[in-house]
This record gives sequence, structure tokens and C-alpha cells, in this order.
Amino acid sequence: MKNEKIIRIAYDVSRWIVGLTFLFSSFSKGVDPLGTSYKIQEYMTAWSIGSFSFEWALPMATFLSVAMITLEFFVGVLLITNCWRKLGAWLLLLMMSFFTITTFIDALTNKVTDCGCFGDMVKLTNWETFGKNVVLMVFTIIVFCCRSKFSKKRTFERDILVAFFSIGVAISFQLYNIANEPILDFRSWKIGNRMMPEEKGEVVTYLKYKNKTSGEIDEFTSDKLMDYYKDTAWVSNWEFVDSRIEDPNEIYADGFSMMDPTGEDYAKDIIGSPDYVLIATIHHLNDIDDKEIRRMKQVYRYAQERGLYMVLLVSVSSSQTEVVDFLLENKMDNIDFYYADEKAIETMLRSNPGFILLRNSVVVNKWHHSNVGDLIAMTTEDFE
Repeated sequence: MKNEKIIRIAYDVSRWIVGLTFLFSSFSKGVDPLGTSYKIQEYMTAWSIGSFSFEWALPMATFLSVAMITLEFFVGVLLITNCWRKLGAWLLLLMMSFFTITTFIDALTNKVTDCGCFGDMVKLTNWETFGKNVVLMVFTIIVFCCRSKFSKKRTFERDILVAFFSIGVAISFQLYNIANEPILDFRSWKIGNRMMPEEKGEVVTYLKYKNKTSGEIDEFTSDKLMDYYKDTAWVSNWEFVDSRIEDPNEIYADGFSMMDPTGEDYAKDIIGSPDYVLIATIHHLNDIDDKEIRRMKQVYRYAQERGLYMVLLVSVSSSQTEVVDFLLENKMDNIDFYYADEKAIETMLRSNPGFILLRNSVVVNKWHHSNVGDLIAMTTEDFE
């Protein structure tokens, strides 16, 4: 009896730990299923088995994302409610085996630097993720080994209701977050975030020089170096090695730029503008349908009527000719357009197209294209 009680406690503790982890993991990804689909695409692109690649499955990424998150939520609910114990234990073992093997390969190869197991909510290194899965695997084995040890009153009807309800909730929640911007935003372009320092700092250039005799390497600011150059002996004994620039005014999004067709970056000017700026983002120009174009034209007309400066940010994969033709065809040809990396645009807004309003580098608001009614309902007072 004592051993049975210990085993029962170990089983209950294990299923609650793994179940809550699965629920948290599915929720953190479910708020942004498109973000998870981008991560799946990253795996498909980075991984291959010999000459066999997975890029053929790229169009299925969103479906696979929704399916995986739904299954994860379903298993978490089964563990917490103790329903369908054998089914839940088998699904859990298969999923955890897959996750553990995958993250171990990730940790060794580093082909995908972040597995995205908790979406953008919690970031872990590959080795941290693998370690987490090893711990969960211990609890998984306990759950699996105890799946038939305890008698349970048959509650088939309740189990069916729990299964259908959990699957329905998971799918509905994800579809809502696909049809709108995620209800919780953990990305750098979150509403209210400041994207540049409030106070502009001085850009400093550092230059590295090497002593020809001792091999010593020293670094100087450009201003200080001018003083050294007055000393001819110093000039003859030191040679230039490298230089770097420290710009305290950088945008708080790694590598973000807004290049015009000539290659000049206007990101700081646009993001840091003291006036309101509305950026329309398109990360896949060829994927926009007629309904989405009509919504974009609505926003464009609204901006024209309000005197609101609006620019277009498109992926670098779109040629200048494609962008110009698109704007001419839809009578938006006097809009300024800029280029950015596709992933950078997807990080700003999941919607294609999407709209983001900024002022003084602060994200004032963001809209999915299906919610442009909220955007064009803004009055003059909203811009004061």
C-alpha cells in the first residue's frame, strides 16, 4: 500500500508538471501561431537528411503550426484532467521523444538558434531547451509507465467532451490570432514600446592601431587620434588596424533598416520623426488579394485626407519594378516606399499588409488589415 501511494504521488506530480508545461507552451505559441509557422519554415529550410530537404513542405507551415499547438494543448488538458490516460501517455511519449531528439540535434549543430518552444514569450538557448526536455522526459517516462496502474471510473462521455472542448478552444484561439494581430505581443514592435533612445547621443568613431615594434594594439576615439597625429614619432611607430562606430541612436530592433531604391537608409529619420508616421508593411507582395488591396487603398485615402504621412515598407525580395507597378496599378503612386528584410517586417506585423503608427519612435498603434475600420475611425483628436 505504501509503495502504491508513492507511485500514485509520483504519477500525479509528473502529469501535473508536464501538463502545465504543455499548456503554457501551447498558449505562448498559440497567441502567435504565424510566428510558430515561421519557425517551422526555418527548420524546413535549415534541416535536411542527406540530399532530401523539407522545403517542399513550406506551404504547409501554418497548418502544421496550428496542428502542433492544438495537439500540445490537447495533451496538456488530458494530463491535467486525467482523461484518456493511455492515449495521453502515448502522445506525450511520442511528442517528448521528438522534441528531445530535435533539440539535441539543435544544440549540437546550432542550425536553428532558437527552437521557439515558448514562442516569443520566453527565450531559451538550444542547450537550455534540451536540458528542459531531458527533465520533462523523466516525468514523461513516469506518466507512461503508470498509465495503466490505477483503476479509474469509466467516464467516457466526460472524456469525449473534454477532448472536443480542448481541441475546439485551441483551434479557435489560434484562428483568432491569425485573423488579427496577436492578442499578446512579445516582440520589439509592441504597442507603447520606444524604438529609439529618447535623447539623441553623439556618434563616436573608434580606430584601432598597432605598435610596429611591440605589437601592442590600442584603440582611440577619432578626436583623441587627432592629437596623436601631431606627434610624428607616434605616427611612424603605429599603423592602422581597424575601426568601429558606436551609435547610441540605433533602433531597438537588430539590423532593422528602411532602404530607399538607391540604397540609402532612412529608418532613423522615419522611426524617430516628431510627426505621426503611418507605415504600411508588406512582407509578401505577391500574396495580397483584391480584398486586402481594397483595405490598403482605404487606409491610403484616409491618410491623404488627414494629411498623415504614410510610407510603404516592402520585402527586399520584391523588385523596384514590381513595387512601382503595384502602386501605379492601385493608384497609390505618390507614396514613398522602402525596403527591409522579410523577417524584420514579419516581426513588426504578422498581417500582410499591416499598418503601424509611430511618433517620436514610439509605437502608437498597430492594425491587422482586417481591422482597418478601427484605423480609419480615428479622428483629429486622436492625433493630438
